[in-house]
Amino acid sequence: MILVYSTYKNYSTDNMNQYVGFYKGAVMAKYKEISIQTRQNLIDAFWELYCEKRIEKITVREITTKAGYNRSTFYQYFNDVYDVLEQIEESLLPNIEEMPPLLPTVYNESVPIDSFIKLYSSSSKYYTVLLGDNGDPAFAGKMKNGIKAKLLEQLEANESTMEIDYTLEYMLSAMIGILTYWFKNNENMSKEDLVKLMYELMNSEGINKLVTKLKL
Repeated sequence: MILVYSTYKNYSTDNMNQYVGFYKGAVMAKYKEISIQTRQNLIDAFWELYCEKRIEKITVREITTKAGYNRSTFYQYFNDVYDVLEQIEESLLPNIEEMPPLLPTVYNESVPIDSFIKLYSSSSKYYTVLLGDNGDPAFAGKMKNGIKAKLLEQLEANESTMEIDYTLEYMLSAMIGILTYWFKNNENMSKEDLVKLMYELMNSEGINKLVTKLKL
C-alpha cells in the first residue's frame, strides 16, 4: 500500500493526465466495441426471425429474447422492428462513390456483370431474402436506382432519356432476378458460365445500343 502511494505521489501532473487520458480512451474504445457487437446481435436475432416470417409478425420482445437483451437495450439502437430492417437495407445499398466499375470497356466486356456479382456476393444472405418472394418489394427499386445513378453519371453529358431509363430498368431487373435465383439455388452454376449466360440473354438490339453508348 505504501509503495503504491509513493509511486503515485511521484507522478507529475502531465504523466497523470496522460494516464487518465489513456484510460478513458481505452474504456471508450471498449464501450464502442461492445455497443457495435450489441447492435449486431440484435440485427442477427431480427434476421433469423425475418427469414422465418413476415416483418409484421415479428415483435420487439421476440428479438430481445433471442438476442439475450431487454427492451430498453433494443430502443437504444432502433425505433421499432421496421427500423431494424430499414437500417439493414441502408447498409446494403451501395454508395455511388464506393461502387466498383460497372461500365463495359473495349478491353473487357464482362466488367459490369463481374462487378455486379462481386457487389451482390458480399452480402448474399441478405440480398437473397430481401429480393426474394417474402422480402421487401421496395428494396429492389432502391437497389436499382442506386446502380442506375452510377451508370447514368458516366453517360456523355449525363443524359437520361426515356429509352435509356427503360432499358436500364429492364437490364438491372434481369440481373437482380438471375443473381437472386442463382444464390437461392446454392450457386449451382459456375460464375463464369453465369456471366456468359447473362451476356447471351442481354444480347438484344436495345441493350447492345445502350452498351455501345456506355462504352468508354
